[in-house]
Amino acid sequence: MTTIPRRLQLGCGRKPLADHLNLDIDPALDPDICFDLNQPMPLPHRVETRRFGPVTLAPGMIDAIIADNVLEHIRELYTAMRTAWELLAPGGIIRAIVPHDLSYGAWQDPTHVRAFNERSWIYFCERCPWPDGRFEQVRLDLVPSELGMDLMVQGVAQDVIARTPRAIAEIDVTLRKV
Repeated sequence: MTTIPRRLQLGCGRKPLADHLNLDIDPALDPDICFDLNQPMPLPHRVETRRFGPVTLAPGMIDAIIADNVLEHIRELYTAMRTAWELLAPGGIIRAIVPHDLSYGAWQDPTHVRAFNERSWIYFCERCPWPDGRFEQVRLDLVPSELGMDLMVQGVAQDVIARTPRAIAEIDVTLRKV
């Protein structure tokens, strides 16, 4: 019997990870789990997977989630983040990579419904109304574009670079369930 991974990739697209459960909205991409993150996921949630057979997604069964350039596509971000929080074990992490709101990548794709900046995570860490917990921000890296790299070489301050349009390409953030 194959061990079910305790890691989950949200929005696997055409790049599934072999050591993760892979979730995507598009069944044509053959994810392990086909699910629309705009909808609440009732837990436990039983699915039949090609790689692992029957899988029952249950609260606290996942240690780590990766969401690489997927959250900007989700209309109901609150719902998706709540699902991630419920699936994560206590102390589990979600790593999200998203386009920075001042980057070309934020809005060049017509399927993007939101943009992010370094303050986008405060709600889920400080103001979240969930009665049973929240996230804490463990790490946040601003990934510079070519322009941002040039500004860094010139000695421009990081806070100025962060506010300069097209200087930051992506945000790479890690949140922990508490």
